[in-house]
Amino acid sequence: MTGYPPLPKDVFFTAIAPELILSVAGVVVLLLGLTLRRGPYTSLVVLSLLGIGVSAVSVFALWSHPITALGETVLSDQFAQMVRLILLGIAGIAVLMAEPYMQEKRIYFPEYFALVLFSTAGGMVMASAQNLMLLFIGLEVLSLSMYVMAGLARTESRSEEAALKYFLLGAFASGFLLYGIALIYGASGSTNLNELMPALFSPSPEKRLLLYGGLALLLVGLGFKSALVPFHVWTPDVYEGAPTAAAAFMASAAKASAFAAFIRIAVAFQPASALWVPVLAVLAVLTMSVGNLLALAQTNLKRMLAYSSIAHAGYLLVGVVAVSSFASARAGISAVLYYFIAYALMTMGAFAVASLMAHEGTENNLIDQLAGLGTRSPHAAAMMTVFMLSLAGIPATAGFLGKFFLFNAALQQGAVGLFLAIVLAINSVVSAFYYLRLIVVMYFRPAELPVLPRPGWGLQVAIALCMVGSLVFGLYPFGWDQAQQAAEGVVRVVQTVRR
Repeated sequence: MTGYPPLPKDVFFTAIAPELILSVAGVVVLLLGLTLRRGPYTSLVVLSLLGIGVSAVSVFALWSHPITALGETVLSDQFAQMVRLILLGIAGIAVLMAEPYMQEKRIYFPEYFALVLFSTAGGMVMASAQNLMLLFIGLEVLSLSMYVMAGLARTESRSEEAALKYFLLGAFASGFLLYGIALIYGASGSTNLNELMPALFSPSPEKRLLLYGGLALLLVGLGFKSALVPFHVWTPDVYEGAPTAAAAFMASAAKASAFAAFIRIAVAFQPASALWVPVLAVLAVLTMSVGNLLALAQTNLKRMLAYSSIAHAGYLLVGVVAVSSFASARAGISAVLYYFIAYALMTMGAFAVASLMAHEGTENNLIDQLAGLGTRSPHAAAMMTVFMLSLAGIPATAGFLGKFFLFNAALQQGAVGLFLAIVLAINSVVSAFYYLRLIVVMYFRPAELPVLPRPGWGLQVAIALCMVGSLVFGLYPFGWDQAQQAAEGVVRVVQTVRR
C-alpha cells in the first residue's frame, strides 16, 4: 500500500451504518426487480420495508452516541439521527403507496423501489455531512434518483418533460453549488464546516469576498432543491408530470434533506448572520407569498400541492432565520425538525389520496374531478379533509403545532423574526382559502365521476398512517423533546468551535 496516504484514524463506518444498510437493501431490491418486470411488486415492497426498518434500528442504536468520523466529514449526532428517521418514515410511506398506484397506472418499473432507497440514503448523507464535498455527493445521490423517478411514466409526454426539465435545471443548480464550494475552499483552504470560522474574520477582504460569494452560490443550489422563490419554477411542472407516488416522495424527502443542510450551513456561518439573515428573510417572504398566491389560481390538484409545497418551504425558512442568534437557535432548529414531521405526514397523505384517482392507466388530477368525493368515497374524502386542515394549520392537527413552533421561534429572533411571524400568519390565512375550497368541492358539489375502486392494501396503510400521524402529532407534540435535544447538540457544537 506504499504511495497511498494513510486512512484517517477516525474511520468509524458505524457513523454511516444507516446509509450503508439502506444502500445494500437498494442493490438487493434492484437485482430482485429484474425478475419482476410486470409485477406484482409485493416482494419488493416487503424487502424495501425490511431494509428501511433495519436502517431505522441502527439509527436508534446511534441516538445517544454522537460520532465524528471519516476525517471529520461526518457528524452523526442527534440532529442527524432525527432527520434520518424522518427520511426513513417518508421512504416507508412512499414504498407502501407506490405498488397499487403503479399497477393502476401500468407503470412497470420495479426500479422505483430501489431508487427510493438510494435517494433516501443520499438525503441521510446530507443530514450528517460536516464537509461540503460530502454534502454535494449526498445531494447528487438524492437528485439523480429523483430525476429518474420523475420520468417513470414513460407513455406520458408530461412525465418525460418533467424528468428532462428537472434534470437540466438540477444540473445547473448543482453547478452553482459546486462552484460555491470551490470559492469557499479558495477562501478558507478547507471544505469542513467547522474550519470556516477563521476565514469569516480574515483581515483579507479578498478572502471574505470569496467566502461570501461561495455562500451565495450554496444558497442557489440548495434553494433549487428546496423550491425557494425564485428557484421554484420547475416545481409545478415536475410534480404534475411525475407519477404521483414519486411526486409525494420528492415533495417531502428533497425538502427535508435540503433544509437539514441549510441548518448545518447556517450554524457554521452564524457569526456572519448580519450578512445572510436579510437575504433569507426576503426569500422567506417571497416564497411564502408567491407559493400561496399562485396556489389560489390552480385547477389541477398536483399543481396546487406543488405551489403549496413552495409556500411551506417559506415557512421552514423562517425557522432557519431563527438560527442566526444563540437566543433563538435552539427554538428555530427544534421547530424546523418538528415541521419536517408535520409537513411529511400531511403532504404525503394528500398525494396518496390524489393517487386514488388513478384507474386503468389514466389519472384524474383536476380539482373539479374530486366533486362529490364525500358521497362516492367517504373514507377518502374524510382523510383528504384531515390533510387539508393540517396544511392550513387548523388546531388539533400536526400542521397547527408545526406552525406554532415556527411562530414561537421567529418571535424569539428579534425584529426580523417578528416581521416574518406576521407574514407567516397572513399567509396561513391566505392558504386556508384554497385548502378549504377543496373540501367544499368534495362535499358540496355533485359527483362527476363514478365510485373510486378499492385501493390496494399498501395505499390504504400509507393513507391511514398519514392521517393518524397528522392527528396524533397535532393533539400531542410527540418528538418535540427529542427535537430540542437534537437542537441543543447542534448549538453546543458551534459554541465549542467558536471558543
